[in-house]
Amino acid sequence: MKALGIILAGGNNSRMQELSNKRAIAAMPVGGSYRCIDFALSNMSNSHIQRVAVLTQYNARSLNEHLSSSKWWDFGRKQGGLYVFNPTVTSDNAWWYRGTADAMLRNIDFLKRSHEPYVIIASGDCVYKMDYNKVLEFHIEKKADITIVCKDMPMEEDVSRFGVVRMNEDSRIVEFEEKPMIAQSNTISAGIYVIRRRQLIEMLERSAEENRYDFVNDILIRYKNMKRIYGYKIEEYWNNISTVESYYQTNMDFLKPEVRKYFRDEPKIYSKVDDLPPAKYNVGSDVRNSLVSSGCIINSKVENSVLFKKVFVGKNCVIKNSIILNDVYIGDNTHIENCIVESRDTLRANTFFSGGDGIKVVYEHNERYVI
Repeated sequence: MKALGIILAGGNNSRMQELSNKRAIAAMPVGGSYRCIDFALSNMSNSHIQRVAVLTQYNARSLNEHLSSSKWWDFGRKQGGLYVFNPTVTSDNAWWYRGTADAMLRNIDFLKRSHEPYVIIASGDCVYKMDYNKVLEFHIEKKADITIVCKDMPMEEDVSRFGVVRMNEDSRIVEFEEKPMIAQSNTISAGIYVIRRRQLIEMLERSAEENRYDFVNDILIRYKNMKRIYGYKIEEYWNNISTVESYYQTNMDFLKPEVRKYFRDEPKIYSKVDDLPPAKYNVGSDVRNSLVSSGCIINSKVENSVLFKKVFVGKNCVIKNSIILNDVYIGDNTHIENCIVESRDTLRANTFFSGGDGIKVVYEHNERYVI
């Protein structure tokens, strides 16, 4: 592969409510057995990108633990490898990363010491499957300075939280607005970019001289009329999980057989594997259209729900249309509907939780233990 990879995984978003109190968004569990960053890492590995840097910052403990071994994504090679960079204090800089461009600038030695001519930049908070080779071929064919992977969203979708683009007939981007109040297009940036390595170094250094720190606003949008920036459209499944609603919907999508099959077919999405026993279904359990992960013990009714690892469901419970994160204990006679239950919570017996017409995040502040 003629490219190296950078995954931006240091961000936080208040729209995740309590879900991002413990972990970075890139470390959020997805689909019963994955973390969100697994999708970008697997795409890099499946595209034969051998050198990948993950830039972390906010609540990085859980994410760093997940990335402690590179073997799960086949980056344990003599050539290349997986590099995890956290913000560090140096003799001339004691800041946290002040933006995505600043995060790459602070690790610019990784870019300068590499030899690959191109860089694939991806976000760590998106769920999708992609061959980056096809994007790179498009980039070279168009003789583009920068290529942005784009996605057409449904007309009824609110795209104000995305970067919105408009392209001409040749796929060249003529308009780019980040998080507009009123969107003029339903085509959004998927947060995946291709750029020549030396050009990226030059742009990062120039932005730093002008005290500009954001890759989208201070490089992509600022240079859109000066550089040849093209859009590569994808038609396949793609979703961003940086709000409670989108996170809930993404996990609910994994209850659809065609979505599960899409991500499990070759090339697969890989993740760190825990050594846990298979789920146990005791007398009284009734599980329908649900994903139940390893280590779970089920004694009651579970319907249209996703249960992550080591969840205990007591007797005479009802769980509907909900997401239960790792290591949750649910007491007897508990009813949960349209909820996301935070990991390591203990839900006492005879309690009722419902999101009504929306989604309720259940965060009990009563962890049995803290790691």
